[in-house]
Amino acid sequence: MAKSSETFNKKENEKKRLKKKKDKEQKKEDRKSTVGKAKSFDDMIAYVDENGNITSTPPDPSKKHVVNIEEIRIGVAKQEDQEPEELLRKGTVSFFNTSKGYGFIKDHVSQESIFVHINGLVDQVKENDKVTFTTEQTPKGKSAVDVKLA
Repeated sequence: MAKSSETFNKKENEKKRLKKKKDKEQKKEDRKSTVGKAKSFDDMIAYVDENGNITSTPPDPSKKHVVNIEEIRIGVAKQEDQEPEELLRKGTVSFFNTSKGYGFIKDHVSQESIFVHINGLVDQVKENDKVTFTTEQTPKGKSAVDVKLA
């Protein structure tokens, strides 16, 4: 009994190659047949409706919203200057690590936790001390400064 010179895998690979070649020829013929039937510019235009969806129909002019250019603000709104007594805040030291030199103060009004560094202390503090302080904005967020025992 003689074995065929082509194995099963070789036959399968040849079939795949021929199918791929046939598909490529078919796509080429499809492109050639649609070249003369190019769409007009109006057929290619897409519109965005009032909900932000892309459609082929132009928007309804009655639903047009006019925006006043002077009302558009770019940037951060100006903050009003606060009174000095408003800047003074009260809180409780929730955590303080003396060896590393930092901790956190829990504000009594806003209940937010504010970072405090040992350089911002006027008096020595430990956990659960009542303190008064002011805050300053740092690149990493709010930080307590001028921390004094209450």
